[in-house]
Amino acid sequence: MRAFAPGEAVGLLIILALLTGCGSAHEDRNSLRLGLATSPLTLDPRYATDATSARLIRLLYQPLVDLDASGKPVPVLADWQRLSPTRYRFRLRPDRPLFHDGSKLSARDVKATYASVLDPGNGSPLLASLEKVRSIEVPDPEIIEFVLTGPDPLFPGRLTLGIVPAPLLAESYPLNRAPVGSGPFRFEKWPEEGRLILRRRRDGQRFEFLHVPDPTVRVLKLLRSEIHMLQNDLPKELVAYLEDRKEISLQRDQGNTFTYLGFNLDDPVTGHPQVRLAIAHALNRQEIIRYVFKGTARPAQALLPPEHWAGHPALPEYPYDPMRARTLLRKAGFDTHSPAHISYKTSSDPFRVRLATIIQHQLRQVGIEMEVQSYDWGTFYGDIKAGRFQMYSLSWVGVKLPDAFGYIFHSESVPPQGANRGHFEDPQSDFLIEQAGKAGNLSQQANFYRQLQARLLQQLPYVPLWYEDNVFAARQGISGYQLAPDGNYDGLAALQFRPES
Repeated sequence: MRAFAPGEAVGLLIILALLTGCGSAHEDRNSLRLGLATSPLTLDPRYATDATSARLIRLLYQPLVDLDASGKPVPVLADWQRLSPTRYRFRLRPDRPLFHDGSKLSARDVKATYASVLDPGNGSPLLASLEKVRSIEVPDPEIIEFVLTGPDPLFPGRLTLGIVPAPLLAESYPLNRAPVGSGPFRFEKWPEEGRLILRRRRDGQRFEFLHVPDPTVRVLKLLRSEIHMLQNDLPKELVAYLEDRKEISLQRDQGNTFTYLGFNLDDPVTGHPQVRLAIAHALNRQEIIRYVFKGTARPAQALLPPEHWAGHPALPEYPYDPMRARTLLRKAGFDTHSPAHISYKTSSDPFRVRLATIIQHQLRQVGIEMEVQSYDWGTFYGDIKAGRFQMYSLSWVGVKLPDAFGYIFHSESVPPQGANRGHFEDPQSDFLIEQAGKAGNLSQQANFYRQLQARLLQQLPYVPLWYEDNVFAARQGISGYQLAPDGNYDGLAALQFRPES
C-alpha cells in the first residue's frame, strides 16, 4: 500500500464522503467526540502499557506525583520530603479531589494501590519500576512513607500511578472496564468496543472517544462533524490538507516521541560499526523532515530530547555525507561488486512504508541494497521483541525517566530482562548506566547520562532519526486545548466548546 499525494488524499476524501452516508449512529449534540487511531486496552492504571490506555487513565485518576515537560517530578496529590536516602514521606494535599464515588482519598488508598502493584501474584507490568520499595507505612491517614532497599534519587518520579479506592481493590472490582478514580473526568459507560464515554467533572460535559482506525476516514468524519477533534496518527498530506480548511483549527507543537533505526548487532552486516556509521551518513534527515514530514519533526541525536533535565543539548548531528558513507562501506569490505544487503522491517502503516522506501533509496545511493519487509503491527512488533530482524524502525513514546537507558542499552537487559533487542554490549556504556544509578542527586545523574548519550552516539546501537511533532485538529468552536510533548489528552480538562451555528 502506498502513501497518497495531497491531491489524491483530497480525492479519496470525496469518494469516501459519497460512500459513507449521512450522520453518525451515535451522534449526540451534547457530546464532544475525539477520534482515536487505537482503542484502549484497559482503564486500570496498574496494568496499562499502551499509549491510548495511559492517556485516558490520566483523565480518570490522579497520582501522587507527575512529571513536568523537562521530566522533573511535581506534586499532584501529595508533597514530599526525603527523610533519608532510603525513606520518603508524602503528605496528602488538603484540597485533593474526592473519588468519583464520593469517598475521600486517604493514605490507606495509596498504600493499597501500590501494595497491589508490588504483589508479584498480580502481574502488574509496573512492578519492576518499584523494585527498590521495601515497605509502605501509613503513620497517619494523611501521610504515606516509602522505605527503600537503597538510595534512588529518581524515586518521587516513579510515583505517577493513578490512585484507586482501597475497598474496590479488596473486592476485585473490574477497574479495567469500570474505573473509579479522582481525576478530572469520571467514567460513564463503555457501551461497545471502540466507543468510550466520560464526563468532565467540573461542568458535566460529555466526551465520547471513538475508535476510527483509518486516518483518512478519521479526517472525513472530522470534516462532516461526526467527530469534533483528533490528535496525531495522520499522514502529513492530510495534515497539510486540514491546514487549508477554514472550518478546521489546527495546532502543532514539538513532541518528544523518538524515532530511530535499530540493528541486530550479532549480524555480520549490521553488527559492523562502520556499516552503521555509513547508514548514519547516508540518510538525509533534513530533506525527509522538510518534504515528507512537511516540517512537523526535528532531528534527534538521543533518546531524550535536549530540553529534558538529563538531556544533552550539545550532541553533534551526523551530516548527510554520501561520499563518507561509501568510504566507510569499502573499509567494511563492501563495494559495487559485493554490496551490503540488509532487510528492513517496518509496520504496514502507509506512512511508515513510504518512509521505508525513501530510506531504501538513500541507502542504495551509497551502495547498500535494502529489502523492505512490512507487516501488520502485531506481527512486526512480535518480530522485533523476539529479535527476528536485521534492521528496523520504531519509536519510543513519552520516555521521561532516564533510567530507561538501562532498560534499553545495558548488556544485561536483553529480552526478557529488558529491551536491549539488538544485543548491544559495551562495557563503557554499562559503567555509565551503573554510575548514574548510584549517583546521589539529579545533577550527578545528569552528568553520567550526558556522557552516556555521547557514547551511544559514537557506538550507534541506534541511528537516531527525529522527534515527531504533535498535531491537534478540531472543528471551529473548540478552543483552549494545549498540546503536551508526550501527546497526552490532559488538555481536554480545560478545553472550551462553543457549538457551530
